[in-house]
Parts: sequence; structure tokens; C-alpha cells
Amino acid sequence: MKMLIFLIPIALFLGLLGLGAFLWSMRSGQYDDLDGASYRALFEEDEMKKNDE
Repeated sequence: MKMLIFLIPIALFLGLLGLGAFLWSMRSGQYDDLDGASYRALFEEDEMKKNDE
């Protein structure tokens, strides 16, 4: 029972830390372009430049 005094605050702290990291990643734009990386991996740079013009 005494161990719960330590484990509950540690679990709450880690949960808030994870939530803070997730919110930071959302605000900094980590999830903005999900399709772009897959296109860059499959196509050559020359083909992408032709499509942009």
C-alpha cells in the first residue's frame, strides 16, 4: 500500500509528459504532410520537379 504513494504520482507525471510531447508535436507541424514522404521515396526528384512546373 505504501508503494502506491510513489507509483500514482509517477504514473500521472509520465502520462502528462506524454500528453505534452504529443501536443508539442501537433503544434510544431509533425503531422502536416503525411503523404509527401511516401511520394518522395517512390519518385525521382526530376519527376517531381516536372509535376510542380
